[in-house]
Amino acid sequence: MSLTEDDLRAAIARELPGVRADLERLVRIPGIAFDGFDHSQVERSAEAVAELLRGCGLDVQIVRAGGQPAVIGHKPAPPGAPTVLLYAHHDVQPAGDPALWTSDPFEPVERDGRLYGRGAADDKAGVMAHVAALRAFGDQLPVGVVLFIEGEEEYGSDSLDELIETHKELLRSDVIVIADSGNWDIGVPALTTSLRGLVNCFVEVSTLQNAVHSGMFGGPVPDALTVLARLISTLHDEHGEVAVDGLVGREGASVDYPEERLRHEAGVLDGVRMVGNGRLTDRIWTKPAISVLGIDAPKTQEAANALVPRAKAKLSVRLAPGDDPASAYAAVRAHLEKFVPWGAHVEVTLESGGAPCVIDATGPAYDAARAAFTTAWDGVAPVDMGVGGSIPFIATFQELFPQAAILVTGVEDPFSGAHGPDESLHLGEFARVCLAEALLLRNVAGLGE
Repeated sequence: MSLTEDDLRAAIARELPGVRADLERLVRIPGIAFDGFDHSQVERSAEAVAELLRGCGLDVQIVRAGGQPAVIGHKPAPPGAPTVLLYAHHDVQPAGDPALWTSDPFEPVERDGRLYGRGAADDKAGVMAHVAALRAFGDQLPVGVVLFIEGEEEYGSDSLDELIETHKELLRSDVIVIADSGNWDIGVPALTTSLRGLVNCFVEVSTLQNAVHSGMFGGPVPDALTVLARLISTLHDEHGEVAVDGLVGREGASVDYPEERLRHEAGVLDGVRMVGNGRLTDRIWTKPAISVLGIDAPKTQEAANALVPRAKAKLSVRLAPGDDPASAYAAVRAHLEKFVPWGAHVEVTLESGGAPCVIDATGPAYDAARAAFTTAWDGVAPVDMGVGGSIPFIATFQELFPQAAILVTGVEDPFSGAHGPDESLHLGEFARVCLAEALLLRNVAGLGE
């Protein structure tokens, strides 16, 4: 006998205290996959996730492909029922400067209905939303499930393609739920239907064999920092539009993003103007963007009166849906090589890349998801939205499982602050997410009847 909506509401309410306690335990584990951090904590995080999945009655294994550990849990489908793959990741971003946090980033604290801590939203709450739905059903789960909890998403998912290929048959499913995005607003759910791609690269310029006296040689001899600054400035026109030939961009986002809301959510200072042209949603979702993430140069307090011989910057290029990482990188490299001033030497190297994606969110599985979201949010229908960030492996799922419906959901809201200080989870919205996932599994089960 299948559980009713009222049954699932009661079950989620019953399970939420335990789900929150387990979420807090996960947040206390600083599982950071970046180089230079204690990777035994990533192992510890994977073990904790595996224990949670075993507690849901799943057959569990910890797997790797040369990188950090992922966790796969599996429970076969009842006869005639579909199988749903539930994705999240258990690794987190580095916390950065602890002084910028109001409280310890790895000690979860509730303030004003939000749970603060690194990974509280991105993406340990995604892990726990899956666990909450499974616990709500207990031994009456109406679908087969495969939980795939990655361990190095924040570090670039370098081994993910190999993991998916190695375990392709185990991961094969009818519906894929990726809980690593967010909702449109507090009180307004969303399905993510497009994401930008990503190319991270380095540009290094050189003008001198060694540093030389700025008074003796400054004037005719260019320093590398000035060259780098002028080169970076060519990446945008006077309006802030990306000025690199060959990058794809388009318009047509279907949702308005009020500028006042964006300024508030991003923390833009008074008087700072938005850059670029067109609707804000186009600029964030469907057009390319180039940002300077860092520069290698002497610190101001340590800088001598000398011309800097070499300078290096890291660039982040967000790609519009429809672009290709390889051709985009080639376009950026060609631009930098063409516009480097004064004959300075320039070297451009690729760090990483990931493909953008567009999801055709039509069909029975998407109808089932929208119905679940509308019920969980008490009649508020979900918005179809784009995301300016990147989840490159979605394209891998699309390629390997072309018949599967891919649903990109998440627990974040515009104030979650993922990747920044004081990352947080809105606990009321989290409860709705958990209910929505349980309802989704029930609705999807009906598709196999």
